[in-house]
Amino acid sequence: MQGVTGAAVGAIAGAAFILARRSIVDLPTALIGGVTLVVLLRTKKIPEPLLILAAGAAGVLLHSVKH
Repeated sequence: MQGVTGAAVGAIAGAAFILARRSIVDLPTALIGGVTLVVLLRTKKIPEPLLILAAGAAGVLLHSVKH
């Protein structure tokens, strides 16, 4: 069972790495990703869907200001 867990963690980490590499293309997306990572690591009480919604709203706001 430990081997299966390790393989699943590796697959998820690999997928996250590939998605991050393709998604983080400029400074604003890097900042959103970095801030989100810090919030996830430092706080345990914020629900992930709320954090995703906040990051998406920040992306939309930055995109609208940029154009």
